[in-house]
Amino acid sequence: MALSAKDHNLPTVRSLLKSQTPNVQEPSTLRTPLHIAILACEGQSAELNGATNGASVSHANGAVVDELSLPVLTKAEKTITLLLQNGAIWNSLDVNNETPGCIAYRLGLTSLYEVMVDAGVRAELLFGRLDGYMTLGDGDSEDENDDEDEEMGESGVEIVEELVVDEGKLEDGEEAPQLVAERTALEKAEEEAIPVTSEEYLNSKLEIDDERILDEDKNGVMMSWETEIMSRTVNLLLPSTESSTPGPKVLNIGYGMGIVDSFFQSRNPSSHHIIEAHPQVIEKLENSPIASKQGVVIHKGRWQDILPGLVEDGTITFDAIYFDTFAEDYDQLKLFFMEYVIALLEPTGKFGFFNGLGADRQIAYDVYKKVVEMDLLEAGLDTEWHEVKVDSKKMEGEGEWKGVRRKYWDLERYWLPISNFMG
Repeated sequence: MALSAKDHNLPTVRSLLKSQTPNVQEPSTLRTPLHIAILACEGQSAELNGATNGASVSHANGAVVDELSLPVLTKAEKTITLLLQNGAIWNSLDVNNETPGCIAYRLGLTSLYEVMVDAGVRAELLFGRLDGYMTLGDGDSEDENDDEDEEMGESGVEIVEELVVDEGKLEDGEEAPQLVAERTALEKAEEEAIPVTSEEYLNSKLEIDDERILDEDKNGVMMSWETEIMSRTVNLLLPSTESSTPGPKVLNIGYGMGIVDSFFQSRNPSSHHIIEAHPQVIEKLENSPIASKQGVVIHKGRWQDILPGLVEDGTITFDAIYFDTFAEDYDQLKLFFMEYVIALLEPTGKFGFFNGLGADRQIAYDVYKKVVEMDLLEAGLDTEWHEVKVDSKKMEGEGEWKGVRRKYWDLERYWLPISNFMG
């Protein structure tokens, strides 16, 4: 399978898929056929391959060109599409902690990268729809699958066992020390990437100063580098106009370092509601100049507990709503705009949020950008995206991430979302 994927031999791959899984992995690299098919295109470009993304290529006399004669990138795109259609996992990791899409992005293979992004979007939308449902099997299913599970790696990826003397395997099939070390390093990285839960965060002791907030495990919560993003966000949510009375009505979920709320105050809001759940951040907020401003209302607690009361009140709406919490999954953001933004936002109001979804990996960020846009559209919200450059390389070493265990941002470009009701 791996060799046929590398050669983009569509007829052979198609034949092998009748009896084999597309999720086999090379033992020494943990690469799947998707990884391999994309890596084989290194050095290729669209200019060299031509615009041949159709199902077939025809000569002037109408004869159809054989699949094996197609340009490399065209064959590669068809190969990875075929693998994905047969259940290939779009975000499986190799020993370099790269997904197939990561490789396509690194090699500048734009067309293949977009195929992988779209595959990720389909998968995430499907998982989102299936969330909360459980497939029921018969009582013997666990025993029947015991042998199969022993041959399967993470996320159901099969590790292909080979009898190789060199290249990371011992003669009897036992893994060589180098391979064991590679897998151990990968497993360690994955364990360190396990996100903090909301409950753990709210019960943790924070390290707060003028430059950043860290939790007790040195995970980054918020940092001053976000200031430009917050400034542009407020400018887009509440465009500067001549002073008017009364001022805008604002709701912010998550005070953090108070950056976005300071910018909101520059608009002289007539009503400024702030919801914050962490006790230390609440204390900081109550002792800040913002707390004494006219129209400021501080809600202590989780937004999930506070917002139902505001909605039930029925008299409170906002011209601008912003959402920036920590240690909450995407399903909570989705719940927020599906249930509460549409209930609390003025018809001409605007909604924004800190777009850090999947921001430690480019393909994950691009996948979630499309997923959230579709879900916002389902909620009746149209979204515009504004690009903000981020010098993430400058943040390494002695920069913002010094002493931080887990970064929440690792990209060069931030997509700032501004949503409003359609029509």
